[in-house]
Amino acid sequence: MTPQQLVSELAKGQIRPAYLLAGEEALLRDEAIEAIRAHVLVGGADDFNFQRLPSEALAPVVLADALAALPVLATHRLVLLVEPETRRAGAQALLDALAEALPRHLEQRESVFVVAAARPDNRTRWVRAFRNAPAATVECKAPQTIRGLASFIRAEAGRQGVAFAQGAPERLAELVGPQLLALRQEIAKISLFAGPGVEVTTAHVEQATQQLAEESIWALADAIGFGNSAEALFLLSRMDDIAPPALLGALAAHFRNLSRVRSGAVPRAPRDRREKLASQARRFSPGRLRAGMQAIHETDVALKGRGELSPELALERLVLALSS
Repeated sequence: MTPQQLVSELAKGQIRPAYLLAGEEALLRDEAIEAIRAHVLVGGADDFNFQRLPSEALAPVVLADALAALPVLATHRLVLLVEPETRRAGAQALLDALAEALPRHLEQRESVFVVAAARPDNRTRWVRAFRNAPAATVECKAPQTIRGLASFIRAEAGRQGVAFAQGAPERLAELVGPQLLALRQEIAKISLFAGPGVEVTTAHVEQATQQLAEESIWALADAIGFGNSAEALFLLSRMDDIAPPALLGALAAHFRNLSRVRSGAVPRAPRDRREKLASQARRFSPGRLRAGMQAIHETDVALKGRGELSPELALERLVLALSS
């Protein structure tokens, strides 16, 4: 089931006893939760009839009690569980209890059970249990094609009251990629950039999103400079729209500025950037800075076809080495 099909069902008054919201697109999961909540908790007190279960410290008996509870002064009750596969002590016991409780839960209509998970393991019993009617699995995944993303952009632009010229949604999809929350934010920003009531053209899109790419590169450089490897790798994974040569050039410039700071020179950067560079430079010895520049050069060689690693792996190894 798609999120659109879920909304259509709910609008017709069809409420299922259980939903699995599966997929990494947080925007779609959150909107699905709000849609279910709006239709399930009609005319009832949310304080009594909405229960969010803490997956990090959830015992099977607490799950059972939550599913068995009856609504208070309302037709339905809503129970929400997020990321039940989170690594913790007793996680398997919870997943086993979830798989065993769901079939019994599907026989009643007073309580609606929603589980949200970014990457559920489709081989597990609890995930397979949601495939049994009347439960439903809602695929919360961003479109992976330009056509699909452009369709989302048009719909979101219509919701925001923004008019896009022919070709502009496709260009925005190419530049930002399958990041729905970022696309939603970019539509609002481009609309302001173009001006009130002005139709957004491809030129507007390209000029406005150039700043987004620059901000992404600065964020990656800062994550590397402050030694935040996890954030750096995450940011790198969301920069498919930035050409590797431009990325390497920005990192090389960043490390040259760090070297200038270490030698006592004033870096070629705005004042607010200088303060960050000064803080980051204290983490690097001159030897580490030289090694970083050498690593950037070697990655450049690899990306030009003279290395054994794929471009993606070469960049990941570089970012990890620079930020460690």
